[in-house]
Amino acid sequence: MRCSTLLGILTGVLLYLVLGAVVFRTLEAPQEEGQHIHLQDTRRDFLFNFTCVSPDSLQALIEEVADAVGAGVDTSINASSFTSQWDLASAFFFSGTIITTIGFGNISPKTEGGQLFCICYALVGIPMFGFLLVGVGDHLGTGLRKVILKIETLFLKWRVSPTIVRVISAVLSILLGVVLFVAVPIFVFQEVEGWTLLESAYFVVITLTTVGFGDYVAGRTDPDTWYKPLVWFWILVGLAYFASILTMIGNWLRVLSKKTRAEVPPCSSPTSSLPPPPLPAPPPPPLSPPSPPCSSPPPLSPPSPPCSSPNSSLPPLPPLDYFGENLAFIDESSDAQSGKLPAPQGRRGSARTSPPSSDQRPDGGPPRPPGTQVPC
Repeated sequence: MRCSTLLGILTGVLLYLVLGAVVFRTLEAPQEEGQHIHLQDTRRDFLFNFTCVSPDSLQALIEEVADAVGAGVDTSINASSFTSQWDLASAFFFSGTIITTIGFGNISPKTEGGQLFCICYALVGIPMFGFLLVGVGDHLGTGLRKVILKIETLFLKWRVSPTIVRVISAVLSILLGVVLFVAVPIFVFQEVEGWTLLESAYFVVITLTTVGFGDYVAGRTDPDTWYKPLVWFWILVGLAYFASILTMIGNWLRVLSKKTRAEVPPCSSPTSSLPPPPLPAPPPPPLSPPSPPCSSPPPLSPPSPPCSSPNSSLPPLPPLDYFGENLAFIDESSDAQSGKLPAPQGRRGSARTSPPSSDQRPDGGPPRPPGTQVPC
């Protein structure tokens, strides 16, 4: 990435942070100021109604309550009935928030041993959960691809553009994940936790995006032991699903950014739609120069002998009497013509007395008429 591009992205992120800071300050600062004024009024009214309590004693009580809330103690319940925030189900849920990097913060280790173990536990558990997330997302993505493939095949049968089919597939994948892992849990948490619809949606989105402020945490009021582990498994599957969705969308965007030849022509000129011109015919092979005619014999003289050839020093062989002559004789004849063996003196016991006359054809045909020119 070039420095100019990186600088532009950094500038955009900083501007986005400034925008968020301005909006949140405008929306939340008046609420915070109102809560502070209300606390001061309540403290003043308490001291006015109970004159036996000194302001220092009341301030010490307030600080103790704040420390207890920071330690995870629920101050809304009666002090006589203690319910630990570190039971097995809550500890399991807390361990899950560590390795998923959500970190709600509603409870946290306060002892030195707990903090040291939390460091080691996070260093080992976060990579382990990453591998688990990849595996679960792979299996979910496989099932999702099968469903999307059927949908794409259906649309392609209707002759829809492949680009539009990919966009429709991405939208359907996102909608399916929103319905299963956002919409349904919103109504479930609204019913179980007693939250409003907005609070439930706020918790679901903040949890699946691994932000995890901790102001809303599932399982605070439900005494069921298996409720928090089920919530953690919902977090696992939801994170894996949206990770696979983001990976799939990224792959589709890379495919859409590359204009393939099947969808976009390589040239935008008007002549690009015309068929390519036919290939030129290969040139004919060069004609060999005609061989010079053999010298014709002088008039009233016997016909001239055949033209000389490279093997003219060897006497010509008599023609074969029939097709399929003895192969041994053919081999001897070829060796004799190549100079490896002396020319045979005869075939099948017959003596070769003289070379054939010029009027006799080498292939054993009828003799030529007198005065015919012998070909080369």
